[in-house]
Amino acid sequence: MQKRTGKGKMPRAAKTALILLAVILALVLLMQSPSLTEQLYSNGIYHLFCWVLRPLTCIFPFSLGDVFYVVLILYIMVGIVHFFRYLFTKRHAELRKLLLKGVVVFELAWLAFYCFWGMNYYRPAAAELLDLKDTSYRMEDVVKVTSLIIDSANACRAQLTPAELADKDNNFYNTSLVAVKNLSAISPKFQTILPRLKPSMISLIISYMGTSGYYNPFTSEAQINTLMPSFEKPFVACHELSHQTGWGREDEANFAGYLAGTQSNDKLLRYSSYYAGIEEFMRYLRLRDTIAHKVLVKRISPLVILDFKADSAHWAKYQGNASMVSGLFYDRFLKMNNQPHGLHTYNRMIRLTMAWYRRRYHIW
Repeated sequence: MQKRTGKGKMPRAAKTALILLAVILALVLLMQSPSLTEQLYSNGIYHLFCWVLRPLTCIFPFSLGDVFYVVLILYIMVGIVHFFRYLFTKRHAELRKLLLKGVVVFELAWLAFYCFWGMNYYRPAAAELLDLKDTSYRMEDVVKVTSLIIDSANACRAQLTPAELADKDNNFYNTSLVAVKNLSAISPKFQTILPRLKPSMISLIISYMGTSGYYNPFTSEAQINTLMPSFEKPFVACHELSHQTGWGREDEANFAGYLAGTQSNDKLLRYSSYYAGIEEFMRYLRLRDTIAHKVLVKRISPLVILDFKADSAHWAKYQGNASMVSGLFYDRFLKMNNQPHGLHTYNRMIRLTMAWYRRRYHIW
């Protein structure tokens, strides 16, 4: 027999929502202190979640992250249908319960996101953690480094056979894992915990969203879009695995992925990373020094140019409203998570890369 609730008594869902809100506010306060976030979360709580979640998700050969997002979208759609049904039939009691339940689910999702991974957005910047704080450089220094990257890409591309470039056996899954693991020799901040990369079962859908891969913080899985050109996959794999390592910001994951790939002995992975480097640095120069950009374009080998054309043609097939909307949404998401430059954050890996070249190769 169900007990009646007193008229002025607060519903259980409302109490739950208030308790969850208090926990959320505590986490928001922690976000204000990067050093404390690094000490308590990135080097502590996050590692615990990794050791718990990853052995469980690794049991499944398919992407649980894909399943999670599909179920989540269906759940939201059903909730929206119920919302309008209760609204139009004036079932106000059911409507209040539904809205309260929605608040609790949102709070739980928020806490799961930030507890499982999202707090990494608020750790100190990679420039500080990796002692790459001297990011001063001149435009001629950028031109020098871009020239080195282009020459390296040209050399790597010339060594690749058609079979190696196609990578039909998907060797990049293993080579990217090894490359990211080896980064710990450079700095303990690159330490990995049971890294794992999976093919996305919804590659067609995320292609229309303009996404080459993604990291799912709820399942601690790194997913790769299987439909994109083979020479892009190894670098994207390193990028997503870098997120899995704990680098939240996109420019830092790009830098970690680039560093992992260019330090690798695998030819395709090295080429994929230098290819990504050309994209970033040439985009930077096109906006700031068009003369240098025109000169350096002529330095890129015909084989690499063909890959750029193939890459452009591939993604052009999927361009449309879906990619535009998802881009706007993700841009807003990044800005809300300590990345004020939004989607342009991806391009800011140049600062870290320049600092790395300066320290490692003493170019200027």
